[in-house]
Amino acid sequence: MTVTPVVFIHGAWLHASSWESWIERFRGFGFAASAPAWPDEPATVEEARRRPAAFEELGLDALTDHYARIVRLLDSPPVVIGHSVGGLIAQHLLGADLGRAAVAIAPAPVDDASLPDRTPGSSPPGRSHPPWPVSLDAGDFRHVFANAVTPEESDELFERYAVPAPRRLLAELGWGGATRHPRAIVNTRNAARGPLLLVSGQEDRLVPDLLIRGVYKLYGDSTAESDLKQFPDRGHSLVVDGGRQAVADHVLAWLARRGVHAGGR
Repeated sequence: MTVTPVVFIHGAWLHASSWESWIERFRGFGFAASAPAWPDEPATVEEARRRPAAFEELGLDALTDHYARIVRLLDSPPVVIGHSVGGLIAQHLLGADLGRAAVAIAPAPVDDASLPDRTPGSSPPGRSHPPWPVSLDAGDFRHVFANAVTPEESDELFERYAVPAPRRLLAELGWGGATRHPRAIVNTRNAARGPLLLVSGQEDRLVPDLLIRGVYKLYGDSTAESDLKQFPDRGHSLVVDGGRQAVADHVLAWLARRGVHAGGR
């Protein structure tokens, strides 16, 4: 019997290890779960902070193509689950018929929706030092990622998972008013794709719930299945904080309702 693969794709400012509890949860249900790193991503958070230039030139083309190559090597089409920019890539892979189903959690906005130039009540998060990657300090992380948890939990999450983000990638997503890359556009009218679940945290300051609801409306022009789940009182950290299992379990239940099980078709 073929085991259904699940590929997790992390977003900016988090390390691939941020999916560790999700991998454990999905493997517990029998899925072949993995979280492949970004191209040239250091193996640990500590190393990524020591070597911020490791993927300083990484952009949307290279990142999307990297995961397309990974999923093409699998024995069967995977479920693709992405957070933030990983959610954008998950939508691209689903639209290219490289995934059986996709889940985009707090995904980087597509089409005419842009990331905010600044978050409420603050200057743009992160600070740039040579080399180019943009780093968050613990206060930035608390403000834009973990505003819906306690300061103590935010600090723990920062120490465990936070890494610099490639400035080129952020610019291509439209950060700070930059011209957005063509890969920030998704064919929301595609009727041939598999089912898609969009997930938002209603207290998310980095990718506000309003933007995700707007993307969900765009998908309404397609006859392919699209669903939206909004989690109240949750911020951008909803994949790593103390409420992460509730999000993971909702995704598992959603997959089961769509006939996607660990044992394949």
